[in-house]
Amino acid sequence: MTEIITLLRCIAPIIAKNKHKQLEIIIQALLSMRGRITMLGLSRWSEKGGSYRTITRFFHSKINWEEINWMFIKTHLTKKGSIYLLGGDEVVVSKSGKHTYGVDRFYSSIQNQVIKSLAFLNLSLISVETRKAYPLSTEQIVRDKKRRLYQR
Repeated sequence: MTEIITLLRCIAPIIAKNKHKQLEIIIQALLSMRGRITMLGLSRWSEKGGSYRTITRFFHSKINWEEINWMFIKTHLTKKGSIYLLGGDEVVVSKSGKHTYGVDRFYSSIQNQVIKSLAFLNLSLISVETRKAYPLSTEQIVRDKKRRLYQR
């Protein structure tokens, strides 16, 4: 488990020192847990410095995850001289219920129809040599209720 914490050293220049320490505590608790992951469970499995309130504050803070992903990928996963592509894809996940943020009707190519779902736009760095994709950014697509896709 200490190997993962060592890998996180590359993001130290772009994240605040206290957020970096909180991230280490959360990752250690996350990897120790089994079953359902909740903030209460994380606080119970974490060591000193991982109270429920600290974990809540961490998840409510603004963190530039795209920059962290890029720094991690650039440091540990890319090779000099290799060819990389930038690819984007929209992912649709079926979802029932009315209270989930962003639930709407999106087209699912798997089911070949419009379904009640959540939609996400993913950008990934793709290694041509190893044929692996490294996610850089994921953003939820939320439609404005006032402006529908087909209205002008």
